[in-house]
Amino acid sequence: QVRLVESGGGLVQAGGSLRLSCAVSGGTLDNYFIGWFRQGLGKEREFVATISWSGRGTYYSDSVKGRFTISRDNDKNTVYLQMNGLKPEDTALYSCATSREYYTAYTQYKNWGQGTQVTVSS
Repeated sequence: QVRLVESGGGLVQAGGSLRLSCAVSGGTLDNYFIGWFRQGLGKEREFVATISWSGRGTYYSDSVKGRFTISRDNDKNTVYLQMNGLKPEDTALYSCATSREYYTAYTQYKNWGQGTQVTVSS
């Protein structure tokens, strides 16, 4: 049973940076696309970014393109989300999950982690 665990969240001022990690246990990431999603208080779950199994393919939402970078280290079974230029509207619970393709709909993902909270102060 694949299990994903997110870490790296915290409180940061606007303009700051954080790097989130999504670590897998109970299996390997080699055959999975990994997606990051976020959900703000009272908001719908929102697609952030996804990366192919090889790491050569990535896709971002327009709201984070140019500020966030998704990457993966299959040897460490970990996917990263480097977040720069953070804005208060980036405040949310960030979660990662697996899929088999470049999906942006959260319904196409499974093996969700518990999430890590990111709070950006103005």
